Amino acid sequence: MISKRQAFIWLSPFIVLVLLFFLVPLLYMLITSFQSNGAFTLQQYKTVLTNSYILQGFKNSITLSVVSAVIALIVTLFAVYAIMNFSEPMRERILILTNLTSNFSGIPLAFAFIVLLGNSGLFTLLFDKWGIGVLSSFSLYSWAGLLLIYIYFQMPLALMLLYPIYDGIQQQWKEVAALLGASTWKFWLKIGIPVMLPGIVGTFSVLFANAMGAYASAYALTNSNYNLVAIRIGSLIKGDIFAQPELASAIAVLLAVTMVLAMLLSEWSIAKTRRKL
Repeated sequence: MISKRQAFIWLSPFIVLVLLFFLVPLLYMLITSFQSNGAFTLQQYKTVLTNSYILQGFKNSITLSVVSAVIALIVTLFAVYAIMNFSEPMRERILILTNLTSNFSGIPLAFAFIVLLGNSGLFTLLFDKWGIGVLSSFSLYSWAGLLLIYIYFQMPLALMLLYPIYDGIQQQWKEVAALLGASTWKFWLKIGIPVMLPGIVGTFSVLFANAMGAYASAYALTNSNYNLVAIRIGSLIKGDIFAQPELASAIAVLLAVTMVLAMLLSEWSIAKTRRKL
């Protein structure tokens, strides 16, 4: 056993990293959001809450995050249920592949979709040559294209989070339910889903936060043509017209507050669900 002092020494590099790359930027963001020309002011927050364009960015981001999280969650619930029917070695291979896929995001992901489904993408040209009109009205650079990419990078994360929850459903429960005359559908409706519900709600909150903070894929796909909160923050920091880091900090603070509220709502829902079980 190591002493507390030794443990602190071993953890000190991690503590330094947390301070430098999380707490210090967070404090700087908070302080900057209340400044204008070096003076304390609430003008940045007033601008955010009264600017229709910024509010539209919040609306678009929340809508995109909720819809992509719900779709990814529903698809993954069925996918994990199917995976549980495979042997243990096969499940491990699928999880390894899923873990690798979850790291494929950002600009490479956007480029891959452009190559496949862009205006001159492989499938776009191939379907057009074959006379298949499936992609004739689809634009990768629209809300539908963003939703498709968001669902894609949400699904591996959802699978990694939901797999342990499914694994917690013991086989004995199913056998006992079957002996008592319960069908598979009734088992999941009365036992399986209620037991998994806290984990499902928690997974949804993680997916929502993951989508709200996504920047690289959306920017690489649409540049600044689609109004999202993360893109607005990036544009204000870079200065597409002129830099406004104070306003960007205020938007980032409100974005963080939105994520925290979503997490708190999730925790409340989980606690309420567990009390009913």
